[in-house]
Amino acid sequence: MASSHCFQNPPELDPACGRGKVVEDFGGQKAYVAGSVEAKAAVVLISDAFGFEAPKLREIADKVALSGYFVVVPDFLHGDPYAVGHPNPLQWLQSHDPEKAFEEAKPVIAALKEKGISTIGAAGYCWGAKIVVELAKAREIQAAVMSHPSFVTVDDIKEVKCPICVLGAETDQFSPQELVKQFEQVLSENSQVLIDKSFGMPLWRFTRCSLCQDFSWRHAWVGGEI
Repeated sequence: MASSHCFQNPPELDPACGRGKVVEDFGGQKAYVAGSVEAKAAVVLISDAFGFEAPKLREIADKVALSGYFVVVPDFLHGDPYAVGHPNPLQWLQSHDPEKAFEEAKPVIAALKEKGISTIGAAGYCWGAKIVVELAKAREIQAAVMSHPSFVTVDDIKEVKCPICVLGAETDQFSPQELVKQFEQVLSENSQVLIDKSFGMPLWRFTRCSLCQDFSWRHAWVGGEI
């Protein structure tokens, strides 16, 4: 949530969407959850600036859950997602610091472990990608995915302690191909993993796409399931 593209095509939020359910307290956070609590592996999905009520994000959570994972989508925005036309975007961003959300994510990870879940991965979109990279640096997770990462630096990538997949875009203003290539160089030196997918889009935003809208969006969905 750092360039003008991030504000385009905002989702129509729906607190009742999804096949899972909303719980008031999961590791201290309100969250959407899907999948069996008996699962031994979990995925934490971290939203972009539009929050955890985005229907497409919950659809992704439901699809991941069908593969046998327990999925948690925490509301790290605390009921205050970004609203298009906000008079002061910078002020909104300052009040929703990804570093603070990272600290809030730790009890979520701990709650998963308390349920006996031994393997945990995390995926973050735009604003949420910064939280994921912090979790990857802190050895809190075993695998990470960042889609259109905002605020992630080369220094962050140097400290990543687990395999990581970076999903970029062809004309991303905030994570341009040049920066993603620097990520790739660092990761290759550390024997980590990078998957860089470009689908001719201004940025990676399959949490807000219409899956049948056009060829690029359909390819984005397929790439996002890797």
